[in-house]
Amino acid sequence: YESDPERRILDGLDLVVNGGERFAIVGPSGCGKSTLLNLLGTLDVPSEGKVIIDGIDTSGLSEEEIAKIRSEKIGFIFQSFNLLPTLNARENIELPSSLSGRKTEKKWFDQVIEILGIKDRLLHKPSELSGGQQQRVAVARALAAQPEVIFADEPTGNLDKDSGMEIINLLLTQKKMNKTILMVTHNLDYAKYADNLIEMEDGRIKL
Repeated sequence: YESDPERRILDGLDLVVNGGERFAIVGPSGCGKSTLLNLLGTLDVPSEGKVIIDGIDTSGLSEEEIAKIRSEKIGFIFQSFNLLPTLNARENIELPSSLSGRKTEKKWFDQVIEILGIKDRLLHKPSELSGGQQQRVAVARALAAQPEVIFADEPTGNLDKDSGMEIINLLLTQKKMNKTILMVTHNLDYAKYADNLIEMEDGRIKL
């Protein structure tokens, strides 16, 4: 993958992720971690090579077709939360499902907010929530639509140690979630909870 003709950000990567596996992606700043996550999540398009999701080669799809795959199969968690300030927590959580024309399953929704401890914060807007609570809402939003794969880019970067560990426990150790997880993190203590570790260096997977 190249952002311009002179700089190759990712080079020669070959990665297979099976359903239910939980990967932590680590490496120094600028090594291509977030770029890899964006490519796998179809937010960016590779200049060479293919991204295949659930047997579907995304390289030849239209933006509308890719958007459909995102809405049905993929959830995103960002370090900056990306919550809409005019919506309350419940509305932010249900937004991906509503945009895709689907209804959030109530039993699953109740389970997610119970695990995340935000049941009493659903009517609050982001400005009325702490950083940890906002990140929990962002995680709930990613989970609520029941995607098959969750991409998390530094999901604990804005959190204190205890709050960060709660998010890691949910994403990497809660087997009841039964999701495929790919998480970028700088924290090696968090990364050890993943099933697999991908260490990157200079745009390649370090062997």
